[in-house]
Amino acid sequence: MPPYFTYCLTILCLVPGMAKLNALTLPKLISNNMVLQRDFEIPIWGWAQAGKDITVEFNQKTYRTAVNSDGKWEIKMPPQPAGGPYSMRICTANDTLELSNILVGDVWVCSGQSNMELPMRRVSPRYPDEIKTANYPNIRYFHVAQKYDFNTTQEDVAGGNWIQVSPEAIAEISAVAYFFGKAIRQSKNIPIGMINSSLGGSPAEAWLSEEALRSFPEAYHELQKFKDQALVDSIIQSDRQRMNEWYHNSTLTDLGQQQGWKKPSFVTNDWQTMEVPGYWNKEDIGDINGVVWFRKDVDLPAEFTKSEAMIILGCIVDADSVFINGNFVGSTAYKYPPRRYKIPAGILKEGKNSIVIRVINNRGNGGFVEDKAYEITTATDTFDLQGKWQYKLGCKMEALKPETFIRWKPGGLYNGMLAPLTRFPIKGVIWYQGESNTANPAAYGALFSNLITSWRKQWRIGNFPFLYVQLANYMEASETPTESNWALLREMQRKTLQLPHTGMAVTIDIGEANDIHPLNKKDVGQRLALAAEKVAYGNKNIVFSGPTLTSTKIKKHKIVLTFENIGTGIMLKNGNEVKELAIAGEDKKFVWARSKIKGNQIIVWSDEITKPLAVRYAWSDNPAKANLYNQKGLPASPFRTDDW
Repeated sequence: MPPYFTYCLTILCLVPGMAKLNALTLPKLISNNMVLQRDFEIPIWGWAQAGKDITVEFNQKTYRTAVNSDGKWEIKMPPQPAGGPYSMRICTANDTLELSNILVGDVWVCSGQSNMELPMRRVSPRYPDEIKTANYPNIRYFHVAQKYDFNTTQEDVAGGNWIQVSPEAIAEISAVAYFFGKAIRQSKNIPIGMINSSLGGSPAEAWLSEEALRSFPEAYHELQKFKDQALVDSIIQSDRQRMNEWYHNSTLTDLGQQQGWKKPSFVTNDWQTMEVPGYWNKEDIGDINGVVWFRKDVDLPAEFTKSEAMIILGCIVDADSVFINGNFVGSTAYKYPPRRYKIPAGILKEGKNSIVIRVINNRGNGGFVEDKAYEITTATDTFDLQGKWQYKLGCKMEALKPETFIRWKPGGLYNGMLAPLTRFPIKGVIWYQGESNTANPAAYGALFSNLITSWRKQWRIGNFPFLYVQLANYMEASETPTESNWALLREMQRKTLQLPHTGMAVTIDIGEANDIHPLNKKDVGQRLALAAEKVAYGNKNIVFSGPTLTSTKIKKHKIVLTFENIGTGIMLKNGNEVKELAIAGEDKKFVWARSKIKGNQIIVWSDEITKPLAVRYAWSDNPAKANLYNQKGLPASPFRTDDW
């Protein structure tokens, strides 16, 4: 980046008002390494001293305009074909900005909550080769800095810059965005730009504009409430004080801290034992919150002492600090991230080693998430840490009231992170969100549809493709037909396909029961890319979706389901009948059903029901046995034929 350009951006960050009124400055999206959307009129805009003439030189063409009285300017370049790299020169009489390594291709906005935000480093154990070999200079990535604003629709994002996908940069790039962009790049052989504007935990309401929120009175009223900065400040201060006091007291009263329980020499004869992984509410200690210490002494062979190692501790609820032979090796402040801590060479020793974990649980069940790896590893060896651990209560605390997540309140993320993007032409959007709306799934259909239509309105480039991920399977599987908020929200997502130019990636087969952030992001990105082939790129011959229910017909004591998007046929993974398929009669009570596949139809019945009325498939939080696919290996979306 040229020094003068860096200087201008620095001034803009420090004194934005002065910069926009005087120095020639640009929005952060318009910068080195950017990708411009092909085949669309391309606006280039910025700020400078009022009355100045602006010249923009790009691809052997020159464009001119003048800065208006508000210190703003814009030129529009005619549509460009895919290509590059190019340079761009922007000048006034006093200032010149030089931008380099610009490409023209397809630009995708990647938005939603944590499963879109999740970077490649979080899934690196599953994709080590991707981390090492991700060298794609024609795939560019822009991470929008996280910011909310309830009062003002921002003109520029708070931070971010375009980077090329490389082994050095890949760790912090969204995994879903990366696998999607890679698949599109390989298919279309054009430059791909990905703008990641996402925030973990965010509900759909946070991404709606004030205008769009008028259709949802409760959310609209909440937005008006949080326009009061004094209220926001008081809530933040109150939350911070309450949480600081809780953690301060948990440290102050923790016997483990006072008595040095992390020391290998500490005598633990009076400690109890429990199985790890597991939760201590099932043990003698009972259902308590606070600090609990765990210890395990392990005998390691000499091979573990010769080089750096790693301790892997699944996931821990909620926070942890880990000590090996009295040495601190790592800490995590909340429950979701996987625990992978490096053990520097020299800490482990041949023979007896003590591992001590201080676990802080602020509410709910504390302990170690099951069905995860708990082990010490080196490049060549693994030592299993599951089994009996000693434990002792450090201090008991009252449950900590949750933080008020102001950044998730209605309208804030739209103003701060989405609105500044809407002048920048795009090919479309990929979206992974919904988990934070499962408490009220019935409302999600209208919210989500409104979000799509309002975003399209704000971008003013027609019904651009909007592709999204249906919620993955999660939580404990049910052995009997059940009701489910997660299933209801998946239904709202499926029904949103009624909007034009939308596509959905079904993921009920690649989630994890014990992790709301499943590691398999490659299939997610590739299934979104399949939807893009159909919706965005018009490939009429591609099978981009699993079997889709088109009609239902009752024939005597059976129900006949007809499907499309089956490719060369319907396929079952595991077994000879469709699993997770339930049927109900006049009493509206669902029981597991029998089934038979016949062409593009599935015939459903139960010997218990003589007058069937409805069928449900994969209707639960975690339909773990769901096995209905097409021959392309794409799963059918959960569905129901009732509206009870």
